Amino acid sequence: MKMLEYINLENKFGVRNYKPLDVVLSRGKGIWVWDIDGRKYLDFLSSYSAVNQGHCHPEIFKTLSDQAQKLPIISRAFRNDQLPLFYKEICDLTKSEKVLPMNTGAEAVETALKAVRKWGYLKKNVPSGKAEIIVCEHNFHGRTTTVVGFSSDENSKTNFGPFTPGFKIIPYGNTGALENAITGNTVAFLVEPIQGEAGVIIPPEGYLQKIRDICTKNKILLILDEIQTGFGRTGRLFAKDHEDVQPDLMLVGKALSGGFYPVSAVLGTEEALDVFEPGQHGSTFGGNPLACATARAAMRVLIEEKMAENSAKMGKYFIDQLNTIKNKRIKEIRGKGLMIGVELYSDTPGGARKYCEMLKEYGLLCKETHENIIRFTPPLIIQKNDIDWALEQIETVFRNLLPGKCKC
Repeated sequence: MKMLEYINLENKFGVRNYKPLDVVLSRGKGIWVWDIDGRKYLDFLSSYSAVNQGHCHPEIFKTLSDQAQKLPIISRAFRNDQLPLFYKEICDLTKSEKVLPMNTGAEAVETALKAVRKWGYLKKNVPSGKAEIIVCEHNFHGRTTTVVGFSSDENSKTNFGPFTPGFKIIPYGNTGALENAITGNTVAFLVEPIQGEAGVIIPPEGYLQKIRDICTKNKILLILDEIQTGFGRTGRLFAKDHEDVQPDLMLVGKALSGGFYPVSAVLGTEEALDVFEPGQHGSTFGGNPLACATARAAMRVLIEEKMAENSAKMGKYFIDQLNTIKNKRIKEIRGKGLMIGVELYSDTPGGARKYCEMLKEYGLLCKETHENIIRFTPPLIIQKNDIDWALEQIETVFRNLLPGKCKC
């Protein structure tokens, strides 16, 4: 089949809830992917950070293959030999007391929301049905009905209501707004250490430590959503480590399995997570042997191969070099580690999508967000010569697309 035939089949039978670039990929290895015609591309999206370890990492693959031939899944009505090892290793890695495994990031978010509400009723004596959770503008925590209900992105929520009550939205990065929003019924603050889908929005320095102090002072739980930022993406093992902050609950997913299998987890204190009793929460696939074995391997190679350290080093180099590109359409370049956003002026013809489409033609795959922001998030195994090659393509594209009138 030719590329257009694949695209037509997808358009005919698939629900159009995505707007992909017109490239049909068939295999990947490391930082590279190939389309059905054999053309090679540098993956600068990493499946939204699900493949921090690179495509088809051999050690993770071997572990998954071996476990799949032994015992892929068994009901949580019984115990399995991979689950307790996964529990200990991820708790040790994250300095957590308890863990509850799920499958997707959205499931982890929903699990945390249930936990903090029950915690509020049992431990803080919030009146039944009155628990409040504070979130931030421009957040992205998933696509479930509850989660889109507290999104500030109207496109995500229009015509999907009615929504779950009990959420307050405040400006991101504003500690004063957090303090003002807290009431006696507030049970938690849910926040991303860096807002990824919003366009790699980085809060002011010291923000995480300040919100930790505010939550502690007011006896509310701090939930950090590290589903995109976790496992080395920002140049530290977790984004919280930049300020040495320990949340009450931390949500992880994506790179937790190295892209091989859906695995997520809610990590936190015993006080916050021991509110669940048997039968009150669970998942058919959550915590299965295949998921646990794969996640253990994914965490192991991340540490052994020093991927977070490489992310810090290569990210700094990449950002420094991006800042040398002279183009009047570029408004701002920002990032931490290998989580980088290039914001264009809002009147750029074709928006960021046009640049992503042209970068594809030069062998570089990335994706726009919020119309005028390009995200660069390559696998954490990328090396300097690969970044230099990518920079050549980026400079060429920005040179070839008309810069327009200077906004400087």
